Amino acid sequence: PGTETKIFFPFFLEKIGTVHEKKCKKHKEELFRNLPDFKGPSGELKLLEIGTGGGHLHYEQFLVAAGEDLHQVPSGSVDAVVCTLVLCSVQNISGTLREVLRVLRPGGAFYFLEHVAAEHSSWRYFWQQVFYPTWKLVFAGCCLTRELWKNLEEAKFSELKIQHISVALPWMPIEPHIVGYGVK
Repeated sequence: PGTETKIFFPFFLEKIGTVHEKKCKKHKEELFRNLPDFKGPSGELKLLEIGTGGGHLHYEQFLVAAGEDLHQVPSGSVDAVVCTLVLCSVQNISGTLREVLRVLRPGGAFYFLEHVAAEHSSWRYFWQQVFYPTWKLVFAGCCLTRELWKNLEEAKFSELKIQHISVALPWMPIEPHIVGYGVK
């Protein structure tokens, strides 16, 4: 990314992220309610969080890697993977989901909360198209028009729960979201 992106992205991300977090709190609480159900045989929950972490987590290990290449994480070693507002920016959605499935143990879960494309016949989708070129530059490759539910359906989870929700943010073209989880 260019110098402008390196300057503006963190500033805007912090401002939007704070508002987004407040608007999504209820959805996240509901989403993660069953997270303890995915504890491994040891009784511990081994969690891999893709993206920026919150201050509420204790990290046993910290890894910087692209979602498409998690080779440092052993296959079948994770009980749950959490991904919020990441799939909009990865280079290869299918590759990222393949890696998620690879690192999950059988019966493990992939939790997600992502903004997605609006209904094609809507004004929201029209504005997503208009804002997309600038948005992608300012927000480090974030794509406004991805239909991520289709990628998740194609990923071959044994069970997939997707809910379409609306997260209204003033003057932001990212109102449509999906939230849910898939089980390996």
